[in-house]
Amino acid sequence: MNELKIYLNKFIHFTENEMEIFTSLFSEMELKKDEYFAKEGEFSVKLAFISEGVMRAFFRNKSGAEYNKTFFTPSNFIAAYSSITTKQKNLINIQCLTDCKILVANFDKITSLYNDYPKIERLSRIFAEYKFAIKEKREIELVTLEATERYEIFKKEHPNLENLINQYHIASYLGITPTQLSRIRAKK
Repeated sequence: MNELKIYLNKFIHFTENEMEIFTSLFSEMELKKDEYFAKEGEFSVKLAFISEGVMRAFFRNKSGAEYNKTFFTPSNFIAAYSSITTKQKNLINIQCLTDCKILVANFDKITSLYNDYPKIERLSRIFAEYKFAIKEKREIELVTLEATERYEIFKKEHPNLENLINQYHIASYLGITPTQLSRIRAKK
C-alpha cells in the first residue's frame, strides 16, 4: 500500500485522513500469468494499481487476431476505463503476461467520495487527462512514424519489458509482424 501512497503523492497532496480514506478502498490481489483482470463483453467495476508484474490491454478482431493496445507495468492504474465510466460492456481484455500483484478498488466507491473529497475527484480528472494524452500520442505515432522509430520509443517508455514478455506481444503493440520486429532488432 505504501507504493500506492507514494505514487498518489506525485499528483495530489492528500491530508493523512484523505489518503487513508482513499487507500482504504483498495485490497491486495494476486493474479497468475494468463489470468484476466477484464474480459471483453463483460462489465467492469474495478480499478487497480499494479505493484508487481506486467499486463496487457488488447482487443480481438472478428477473425480472432489480437492487437495489443497498451502494457501496464508497476506503479500504474489499470482499468477497462470505458466500461467503468459508461457502465457498458468491455471492449477490451486486460490479461496478465506475468504473475501480478495488484491493489483493487470498486470504482463506484471511489466516485462516491467525489462530493465530500474534491481532491479525489481532482485526482481522477488528472489521471483521465493523462491517459488521454498518452492515448493521443500513441495514435499519432502509429500513423506517422516508421516501425523502427516506434520500437525505439517502446524501448525508452518500457525499459526491460522486452526481457519479460514474448516478442509477438511487442510486435502486436508496434503494429508490425514478429518477423518485422526480428529484422528491426537484428539491425540494432
